[in-house]
Amino acid sequence: MEEQEDPIIDKAEMMDETEDVQQHLNNPVDVSVKPIIKQYLGAVKKVKKEGNRFYFSDGDARVEVRIVSDEIIRVRLAPHGVFLDDFSYAVPEVDQKVSVFKMVELDDCYTISTSTVTCRVEKATFHISFIDIVTSVVMVDEPNSMHWEENVDFGGYYIYATKKCQDEENFFGLGDKSGNFNLRGRRFENWNTDAYSFGWNQDPLYRTIPFYIGIHDKAAYGIFFDNTFKSYFDFGEEDVHKTSFWADGGELQYYYIHGPHMMDVVKRYASLTGTHPMPPKWTLGYQQCRWSYYPEAKVKDIAKQFRDRKIPCDAIYLDIDYMDGYRCFTWNKKYFPDPRRMIKELADDGFKTVVMIDPGIKVDDDYWVFKEGKDNKYFCRRSDDYFMEGHVWPGRCQFPDFTSPKVRKWWGKLYEELVDMGVAGFWNDMNEPAVFGSGTFPNDVRHNYDGYRGSHRKAHNVYGMQMVRATYEGLKKLMRNKRPFTITRAGYSGMQRYASVWTGDNVATWEHLKIGNIQCQRLSVSGVPFCGTDIGGFSGEPDGELFSRWIQLGVFSPFMRAHSAGDTAEREPWSFGDFYEDINRKFIELRYRLMPYLYSVFWEHHRYGFPILRPLIMLEQENVGNNFRQDEFCYGDKLLICPVLEQGAVSRKVYLPKGTWYNFWTHEVLVGESEHEVEAQIDSMPIFVRAGSVLPEYPVMQYVDEKAITEVFLNIYHSDYEVNSFMYEDHGDTFAYEQDIYLEKKFTVKGDEAHLKINQNVAGLYTPNYELYDCNVIGVKFKVNKVLIDSKEITDFSIDERGRLRFKCNKNFFEIQIS
Repeated sequence: MEEQEDPIIDKAEMMDETEDVQQHLNNPVDVSVKPIIKQYLGAVKKVKKEGNRFYFSDGDARVEVRIVSDEIIRVRLAPHGVFLDDFSYAVPEVDQKVSVFKMVELDDCYTISTSTVTCRVEKATFHISFIDIVTSVVMVDEPNSMHWEENVDFGGYYIYATKKCQDEENFFGLGDKSGNFNLRGRRFENWNTDAYSFGWNQDPLYRTIPFYIGIHDKAAYGIFFDNTFKSYFDFGEEDVHKTSFWADGGELQYYYIHGPHMMDVVKRYASLTGTHPMPPKWTLGYQQCRWSYYPEAKVKDIAKQFRDRKIPCDAIYLDIDYMDGYRCFTWNKKYFPDPRRMIKELADDGFKTVVMIDPGIKVDDDYWVFKEGKDNKYFCRRSDDYFMEGHVWPGRCQFPDFTSPKVRKWWGKLYEELVDMGVAGFWNDMNEPAVFGSGTFPNDVRHNYDGYRGSHRKAHNVYGMQMVRATYEGLKKLMRNKRPFTITRAGYSGMQRYASVWTGDNVATWEHLKIGNIQCQRLSVSGVPFCGTDIGGFSGEPDGELFSRWIQLGVFSPFMRAHSAGDTAEREPWSFGDFYEDINRKFIELRYRLMPYLYSVFWEHHRYGFPILRPLIMLEQENVGNNFRQDEFCYGDKLLICPVLEQGAVSRKVYLPKGTWYNFWTHEVLVGESEHEVEAQIDSMPIFVRAGSVLPEYPVMQYVDEKAITEVFLNIYHSDYEVNSFMYEDHGDTFAYEQDIYLEKKFTVKGDEAHLKINQNVAGLYTPNYELYDCNVIGVKFKVNKVLIDSKEITDFSIDERGRLRFKCNKNFFEIQIS
C-alpha cells in the first residue's frame, strides 16, 4: 500500500497566516485564532471503477466521477477519502439512462467518455475538463481548482472549485437574482433572505438555486452545485479569467450538464431536479390579493365588483388577517363568522379561495396546533436542547422542523379542516425562515434532515422547500385525485415539484417592472416555471399607467396575481378610473382567450422539461448580441412578448429572432433577425406570433370553465416552411393525465405561394366535449379557390377584407388543404 502524503499546503499563504497568528498570540485580547490552511489535490495515484462510478485518489483525498447519463456527469470530492451519505433534496434519483461509457488511460490523463461528452482527469494536476465529442473543450479547471479548508468551529470543510472563464463566455441562471440577465462580472451569495423592497442587484433574495448556464463558442453547458449550505458564485468579478463557486460546508458536489444548446441544458437540469406537475387550470387565471381583504363584507364586495364589471378573475386571497391572532389553521370569527358559507358563496360565483399559512406557531398552550407540536417534539431545538424561539406575526413562536418526515406528515394533515371548508389554494410565506430582529434561526439550531442530521447552516436553504413539500404532499392525500395549488416564497432547487413562486415584496416602480420581467425569465431557465410578480408592486403607489403596463406583462407571466401591502391604496383593475379599467379588462380577457395555449405550454414543461418563458439568448444563442437583449422573451415557442417598460412610451424598438413573425394585433408580416420600431400606445403591447403557428383560443370567460366549450378557435398562421404546434387538453383538475387521460394534438403547417396544408395528429385517451374547430387562417399569400378537409371539398368558407380565411371543421380532422 502506498504511503499517504500530507495534504498540499500553499506555503506562501501559510507563512503569511502564521505571521498573522503570531501577532494575535502576542495580543492577550485574542488567543484563539488558528491558521486556516488551504489544502489542494495532489497528483493522481489510485484509480478504481465501480459500475458507473470512477474513484481517483491522490493518496488521501478522493474524487468520484459518476456517469449519470450520456450528457450529465457528477463530480464529488472527499477531502480525506470519506464521502458523506449520498442524499439530496434536489435530486430524487441520480442515475439515468446511459448508452455506453468507457475509461481510457493515456500518458498524461484518464478519459471517461460517453456517446456525447468526455471527462478528462489530468494525472499530474488533478484538473478536470469536459470535452464535447463533436466540437471542442467546453469547461476546464483552473490550477488548484478543487480545494478545501478545515472548519474548526463546526467541523467539516469550506469547499471551493474554480473554472476557466473564457474571454467571450456569458452566464445565466441562479434563479432568484435581481439585475441584468447576464451574470458575467458579478458575484452572488445563496442564503434565503426576507428581502423586503429589494433593489436592483441586491443579493441575496428569497430562494437558492445553485445552477448556472455558461455559453461560449456558441455552445452551452450547465453546472449544478448541489450544496444546501450558504454558497457563492463568482462569474469573473474578482478575476475576469476565472469562474468560481464555493460553500461554507457540506460536500463539493456538482453536476456537469452538457448542451450544446441552452435548451438542452435546461431540459437536462429538469431531468435531475424535476418539473412542475400540471396545475389546476384555474390557477392560470387572473388572481387578486391584498394584505389584507377583511372582513367578509370586503371580500364579497371585491368579488361582486369583478363580476359586475365583467373583469375575469379566478381567485381571491386571504392574507394573515383572516386568522385568529395570526394563529395558523384558525379563523378570526369577528371578521369571518362563517368561513365555510363564505367560501361556498364565492365558489358558486366562480371564485377560488386561497389562504396564507406561515411556519411560526404561536407559543400558547391553549392553541391546539402548538400543543400537538410541543407534545410530539415537532419543533426545532437548539444545540443545548432548548426549543428555538423567535418573534414573527403572532408574537413568540416556535417552528416545526420540516426536514423531519414525521413533522411533514403531521403538518400536511393540519390542512384537513381548511380543505373540508373548500379552501382551494395555500400560500406558504415567511419560510426562508424569517424571524423578526435576528433575520433567521441561529446556526446551532438542529434539524433531522431526513435522518442525515445537520445544523441550520445545512438546512436553512431547504427549510421553505420542505415546508411547502409538507403542504403539497398533505394536500395531495386530503384532496384525493384533485391537484393541489401551493405557493412558496422560499425554496431550493427542486421546489418546482411542489409549488409555484412569486418574486417577493417588490416595489411599485418602473425599475421593479424591469426587475420582475428579468427575474421571471431567470427563474424559468433555472427550472422554476410557475412564477410571477406582485402586479403593481407590493409596496409604494403605482399610477394607472404603471399598473396597466404591469397587467400587460402579467398576462404573460405563468403566475398572474396582483398583490399589495395594507398601507397602500387599493389596487384592483378598476382602481385607476374607467380609462385604465378598460385597458386592464382587455388584457385580462386576452389571458383567458389564450388559456388553451398557456395550458399547452405548461404541459410542454411538465412532460418535456421545456421552460415556459424563453429569453432571446435561448432562441439565438449564437447571436452574442442577445446576451444584452433581456426585455423580450417567448412564452412557449410561438409568442414573442415585448413588454413596454418605460414611462410615457407610445412605441418601442423590438428585435425579432430569425424566421417570419406576425404582429398579433395587425397581422403585419415582419422578417426576423432584425430590429423594428413598433407602435405601443398604452392600450397595446407588442406581441408577435411565429409564422406557421396554430394558436388555439377559448371564448372569453369570467373564470376558467365558466361555460362549456362548444368550439375551439384555431388561429393558423401561413408559413413557407414546416412548423409544428401543440395543443394539450385534459380534465383540468385531476391526476388522470398520469394514466394517459389527456390529448396531445400536434398540428403541422406548411405552405408556399399557392398552397397551404395543415395536418393534425392526436395522442392520448381524453375526450373533450366540443366537436368543432372554428379555423381562422391568417396570411394566406394566394387567392383561395378550394378548401379540402380530409379530401372532401367544402364551400362554406369566407374571406374578410383583411384576407383572413375562415371556416369550421370537425375536431378529428386529419388534413386540411387550401389552394
